Amino acid sequence: MIRREDLPAKPVNLNQGTVAAKRAEIKAYFNQTYTTYESLFETLASDAAFYERPCSLRHPLIFYFGHTATFFTNKLILAKLLPKRINPKIESTCAIGVDEMSWDDLNDAHYDWPSVTEVRNYRKAVQAAVNQLIDTVEFSLPIDWQSPMWPIMMGIEHERIHLETSSVLIRQLPISSVKSSPLYPVCPQNGTAPSNQCLSVPAGLVKIDHQDPAQSYGWDNEYGHHQADVAEFKASQFLVSNQEYLEFVEAGGYDTPDYWSDEGNRWRLFSPVKHPTFWVKNNHTLKGIKAWSLRCMTEEIAMPWDWPVEVNFLEAEAFCRWKALQTGLPIRLPSEDEYLRLADFTQAQKSIAQANVNLQHFASSTPVTQFKTGEFYDVVGNVWQWTQTPIYPFDGFKVHPLYDDFTTPTFDNKHNIFKGGSWISSGNEINGHSRYAFRRHFFQHAGFRYVESATPVQTEFAVYETDADIIQACEAHYGESVLGIGNFQQAYAHLAQQAIQADANLESKSDLKILEVGCSVGRAAFELAKTGASVTALDFSARFIQVANQLQETGSVHYTLPLEGEIVDFKEQSLAALGLAECAHQVQFLQQDAANLKDIFIGYDLIVSANHLETMANPQAFLKQCHERLNAGGLLLIGSTYQWPDKHQANWLGGYKDAHSGENVTSLEGITELLQGHFELVNAPLSLPLIKRHNQRHFDYELSEFTLWKKKA
Repeated sequence: MIRREDLPAKPVNLNQGTVAAKRAEIKAYFNQTYTTYESLFETLASDAAFYERPCSLRHPLIFYFGHTATFFTNKLILAKLLPKRINPKIESTCAIGVDEMSWDDLNDAHYDWPSVTEVRNYRKAVQAAVNQLIDTVEFSLPIDWQSPMWPIMMGIEHERIHLETSSVLIRQLPISSVKSSPLYPVCPQNGTAPSNQCLSVPAGLVKIDHQDPAQSYGWDNEYGHHQADVAEFKASQFLVSNQEYLEFVEAGGYDTPDYWSDEGNRWRLFSPVKHPTFWVKNNHTLKGIKAWSLRCMTEEIAMPWDWPVEVNFLEAEAFCRWKALQTGLPIRLPSEDEYLRLADFTQAQKSIAQANVNLQHFASSTPVTQFKTGEFYDVVGNVWQWTQTPIYPFDGFKVHPLYDDFTTPTFDNKHNIFKGGSWISSGNEINGHSRYAFRRHFFQHAGFRYVESATPVQTEFAVYETDADIIQACEAHYGESVLGIGNFQQAYAHLAQQAIQADANLESKSDLKILEVGCSVGRAAFELAKTGASVTALDFSARFIQVANQLQETGSVHYTLPLEGEIVDFKEQSLAALGLAECAHQVQFLQQDAANLKDIFIGYDLIVSANHLETMANPQAFLKQCHERLNAGGLLLIGSTYQWPDKHQANWLGGYKDAHSGENVTSLEGITELLQGHFELVNAPLSLPLIKRHNQRHFDYELSEFTLWKKKA
């Protein structure tokens, strides 16, 4: 049993020390994180609580119990540090579906949840595997993005994020589904809230130049360059308390549309609750006034009026509009830069050891008058603080290849940054560089402070795709023909259409189902929908799926196209211009690992995979299960350049000499050997050309060989 004094842990310095000492430090950090996360779930009253849905936009807690261990496995396999999966069933069930994205699959009918005991045993197996890796992996200091120790640190910090987000979900369960724990005590202190006032913050320069390697682990959005001159402003001395927010509630704030943005009003009308989510309105009155309680993680207590209120961004924004109208002052939420200027002015990060973070004090908020930095309180800690700034990339932003979808799906002007951390934030969340963002109607342990300033805040950032991989994919899928060579995706979709037309059983079928694996940004999937089929299109990269969904939802995509050096062209592509708009609704895009698909992906008449085998960690596993996904007589269209990505032959399908006979084994022979038990080859291989554009004068030319297979009766 973990002890409360074991809960806090000092973040790992990735630059200093010896390899032996760092190995021991990371091992302790990993095991402390792992056991702390498991202790959180001990607050559930029974195993049945694992399967309750705390929120309609979230999975039941059994998913999150298994998800963090699954994340370790998936990333370590991707990094080629683990030789094989530990439990493929759990790893497909608990891999994807964390945020509210259009490609998330939150349909409970699609999930056969494992038992709590199965997940506990799985977590033990993963913990043993990671400990063995930490003990044996070769690495050097500093630990940077290329270090084999980086994906282990990634898994640890990922689990610390879920320590917090899972605590929010537990807080949303019925009170009967949870139980108190001495590991997670509620603060007993509360009293009268202070009168809030705005104090001056002098003008100053915010400058960020955060590069790899850094002293501590960081997520992709923290790195790069940013500089801003922040004008003088005033900021509220305290976080907005429950008492201060009550004035807004009692003034009819939730019933007055003028206080809310258009998005806020849509949420306000949708939400049945006209007060902060964790406020509980009691049936009895106290001194003639309707009494309130506060739902903490595992307890419901009398309302602590001097604790910070916890609301989503839309509620915080509406409060500021109301207060601006009441006072005649330019009251609003701070920008990210204004928060950073306040933190720098107060030197708040230097006193983080005394702040209400990292479970150092309680498993709840504390009074807003308790932790002072300069003349301000709770500049860091207690609850997260919403800003008006949607998350955007710093100059020089790039994604980590092992986690390319940590931030990029949130660069949509719909996810706002909050800063400072909460009572349970730890590790990377409180290192001073962190940048976390949530959809504006979501809530964490988050509140706000307001500022008084007439300076406008940028709330819209360019949504042109600037990531090199996305640009190349968009141009290949939707751009103009290059060097007289036609569109590759359209060409192989046409091969699939011809195959359907040549098959009497499929050609006449009215409910045709097609699965494309490795759909990238979606052109072929839209083309395949022209057959009248329903198309399921999968890709492992959420970045690609995001673009495909954007095209499906808005009809267009914008990206910058490199011409030469720093000179770019701004491109817009639309489905309507390509004749794909009318059938776009027939496609469903989902993020999935093709080599470890969920059981729901069955019953297809055609499976298409073009140039995806080369990118899979285990293409053999995919090919061996294809027959299970197809109906009798179904077709499989495979295309590949046979360009296997590394020198390790374990996952090559061919292109090597047989160890026993010394004979050459081609990739087509390797594919045939894997498929011939359940498929027959329909026709001779056919090659299609593919052009990859780097700029207006630099292109790569590839040939992909396609084979068509029919499932045996």
